Amino acid sequence: MGKERGKSTMLDGVSLDQLRTFIAAVDEGSFSAAARKLNRVQSAVSGWVNSLEEQIGVLLFDRSGRYPKLTPEGVLLLTDARNIVAGVDTLKARARLMASGLEPELSVVVDVFFPTAVIAAVARDFAMQFPHTPLRLYVEGLGAAYQPVLDERCSIGIVASLPIDFPTLSTRILGEVALLMVALHSHPLATISGTIPKAELAKHTQLVVTDRSELMAGQDYGVMSPHTWRLADLSAKHAFILNGVGWGGMPLHMVEHDLAAGILQVLDVESMPHGGKKLTMQAVYPQAAPPGPAGRWFIDQVDFYLHQA
Repeated sequence: MGKERGKSTMLDGVSLDQLRTFIAAVDEGSFSAAARKLNRVQSAVSGWVNSLEEQIGVLLFDRSGRYPKLTPEGVLLLTDARNIVAGVDTLKARARLMASGLEPELSVVVDVFFPTAVIAAVARDFAMQFPHTPLRLYVEGLGAAYQPVLDERCSIGIVASLPIDFPTLSTRILGEVALLMVALHSHPLATISGTIPKAELAKHTQLVVTDRSELMAGQDYGVMSPHTWRLADLSAKHAFILNGVGWGGMPLHMVEHDLAAGILQVLDVESMPHGGKKLTMQAVYPQAAPPGPAGRWFIDQVDFYLHQA
């Protein structure tokens, strides 16, 4: 018991200087080269490595040749040493950024109707701009896209505007996404020439994205048929439309290739504007907790890429 406690105490005394010196000796190929890199005398480098070997009870280098060579044990422990040093460096970098006001992480909820390609491009750039700030993305629809921001589980929402007032949220208009009513080319509604009256729409199953929150309870947003299948996933809705299960509204960016190929057809629905309904997309965040540097950058980039799309 006493011996084990003694070993543990010795290992607890391992320092970052020892590990950095060990790594430098490997990377530079000799103790003298490591000393030059670290701005120390060679005896100091040898001393750090020797003391590390004594503390962990493992020989890291074979010194029988002209230059020190890693032992098999040293090869294995080198990876651990690099991971430890890298982890501490990351901790220090994050701490410096947090002290400067940068968010420790950024959580964003994105509306299902928002172009995925835009968010993917922004996420790619975010990883390069803020390498030490984790980005957490969630995808929801309708009121469920607002709920995480209202609950402060997400600091930002990239959402479609709804006929509901959210007095605790600040908004920034980003742009518009076209929403078209579409059906499979062989669907009965697709064979009707001219404007399709609502009475005819009501005879066929409409595929609708359901709201997984209670914010839209009692409100059927965009529902035109009493016969509905409700889906929580927009990709599933797309697949159902492609299989002729029903008709429904889809964002242009998700169906433009299907329309160009003649697989889907735009329905000229009564009271629907020519070219489809325009969904206003906006960034929302709590008035009491506005985004920090990373959040503001994220919103600016979303705005930029959306207008490039």
